[in-house]
Amino acid sequence: MTNLTIELNSVIDMTEEQFFQLCQKNPDLRFERNAKGDLIIMSPTGGETGSYNAGLTSKIWIWNDQRKLGIVFDSSTGFQLPNGANLSPDASWISIEKWNNLTPEKRTKFLPLCPDFLIELMSPSDSLPKTREKMKEYLENGMHLGWLINPKNQQVEIYRAGKDVEILDSPEILSGEDVLPGFILDMTTIW
Repeated sequence: MTNLTIELNSVIDMTEEQFFQLCQKNPDLRFERNAKGDLIIMSPTGGETGSYNAGLTSKIWIWNDQRKLGIVFDSSTGFQLPNGANLSPDASWISIEKWNNLTPEKRTKFLPLCPDFLIELMSPSDSLPKTREKMKEYLENGMHLGWLINPKNQQVEIYRAGKDVEILDSPEILSGEDVLPGFILDMTTIW
């Protein structure tokens, strides 16, 4: 199944609160919204992709639990980016400073910020060009480090603020660099 995009902007100007309520009223569906206001209905992942997502999130969570440097989020978490898009990366992390600057109310809704670090894991229904555009959108909205992992091609695209995209073929490990200091992801669990 592929993702569906519905152009809403010419019909309705949906507020952030209305989008949040739409998501809450339809818990069996996964929505994102691009900066133009189009509604994107995301297809569910298959078992293999879901298992990889769970593993990636758990590894970041374990690293963060030991260091207490920030907050980790799974693929169900919505982020309201500065450009107006509402996106949900497969795994993400923000610094503790960003978290502490959010009011209790803002913590309960889609977070009004871009993750410092995130992972997008390609599933069979994902389009590589569209996912690359999404990664660039994250960069333009404040992401410091992002990994686009493509298990089918055994490639990883590394997105860093202010730098060209680096493409790695079958890397054995990935480093969290200075964004997630000391975090190393063993890629043999994905390949």
